[in-house]
Amino acid sequence: MKALVYQGPDKKALEERPVPKIKDPGDAIVRIVKTTICGTDLHILKGDVSTCAPGRILGHEGVGIIESSGPGVTTFHQGDHVLISCISACGKCAYCRRGMYSHCTTGGWILGNQIDGTQAEYVRIPHADTSLYPVPEGADEEALVMLSDILPTGFECGVLNGKVEPGSTVAIVGAGPIGLAALLTAQFYSPAEIIMIDFDDNRLQVAKRFGATATVSAAGGKSAEAVMKMTGGRGVDTAIEAVGVPASFLTCEDIVAPGGTIANIGVHGVKVDLHLERLWAQNITITTRLVDTVTTPMLLKTVQSRKIDPKLLITHRFKLDRILDAYDTFGRAASTRALKVIIEA
Repeated sequence: MKALVYQGPDKKALEERPVPKIKDPGDAIVRIVKTTICGTDLHILKGDVSTCAPGRILGHEGVGIIESSGPGVTTFHQGDHVLISCISACGKCAYCRRGMYSHCTTGGWILGNQIDGTQAEYVRIPHADTSLYPVPEGADEEALVMLSDILPTGFECGVLNGKVEPGSTVAIVGAGPIGLAALLTAQFYSPAEIIMIDFDDNRLQVAKRFGATATVSAAGGKSAEAVMKMTGGRGVDTAIEAVGVPASFLTCEDIVAPGGTIANIGVHGVKVDLHLERLWAQNITITTRLVDTVTTPMLLKTVQSRKIDPKLLITHRFKLDRILDAYDTFGRAASTRALKVIIEA
């Protein structure tokens, strides 16, 4: 089968690999129909994710069809259309019992990280009964790919951790796919203001179409000053970091109001300064989280009821044999205006 393989920092290739086989009773082999590229994949390629070794097939998102399953799989059968969660969960360990699937002792974020992932024609899914979701009849598979990772990530790590409430003021630093997913799902809670901050004017225009009440350009390094002016010097109740670089987290520190929350989503590959000399008395909360995907069933219902349309995030489409072009397009988002790319296997 064809597969996109990480070969070390800044190196990747489309290779021929053996089709995966059942290893454990709870495994399922899924034939990939559609997958995508995540910003986390770009972090891996930069060398930011030490747990991902060269030789790994990348990807942790997608929809597909069950090809075969182990004797321990009871929920799914050959031919079933399924949504693949980016998080594998046994459902039984102490962390899973607490709803912290991301820290499952035999799962978590392993796809495209510690085991081979979804940017291939086939993928092995451990703990299939609790790591796959049935695709409703007539559902738009491209829209559902957004439910593998970015929608639950934006919602859980940004909106829920950020304690977004009716009437609150929210700033999202980073108008990429994750930041836009946070923007879409923050509107469930009717905040009074959602301010999007980014360097890319095109993405800020998209954010306005998606429901942002205001946008701020990060060009010139004065975005924090602009937000403080917009909020009458008070700052924001929730500052969501959706990039994963020191400058964006520092912006959150500069704009959070007393009693507010900084909710980190981004994958950070280098250290960030925490200015406690300014923040120690401000009653703020700082949260971190790897998505648990506990909200996926709820989000699936909101997509099916057309409360939100994650397909709006899709800008480009490629066949699997052109995945290197897809990476190039996704990696040059400022010039290509890419948000999410769909890759059809």
